[in-house]
Parts: sequence; structure tokens; C-alpha cells
Amino acid sequence: MLTGFARHRRDSSFAVLGRDRRFVALLAIGLVASSLVGALLLGIVANTVLLALLALILLVSAVKLWRHRH
Repeated sequence: MLTGFARHRRDSSFAVLGRDRRFVALLAIGLVASSLVGALLLGIVANTVLLALLALILLVSAVKLWRHRH
């Protein structure tokens, strides 16, 4: 992660984040909210179910990313 961060910082890839602060703020809010919900579900839902949901979310994200590029 650090190598990728350093490489993208060098080529000014993060400049767009500075211009679109609303997007970054919404992304951060969603990240914090989903982390809290996930932490609260740890004691209620079985770990295998949470891992399956995470795998599904990652799979859907990968498919969307693949379709967007092609």
C-alpha cells in the first residue's frame, strides 16, 4: 500500500481528491458508518456469514470494476 500510495502521490493522482472534497467526505462517512455496523454485527451474526457477505461485496465490486474498464 505504501508503495502504491507513494507512486500515485508522485504523479499527482490525488489532485482530484483535493478538488472534490464532497466526494471524499461522503466516502469517509460511508466508511466509518459501515465499519461501525460491521463491528456491531460481530456479536450478533456468525463470523462465517459476515465473511460470506464481505466476499460477495468484493466480488460484486471486482465485476463492476472489470466491466467499467472493458
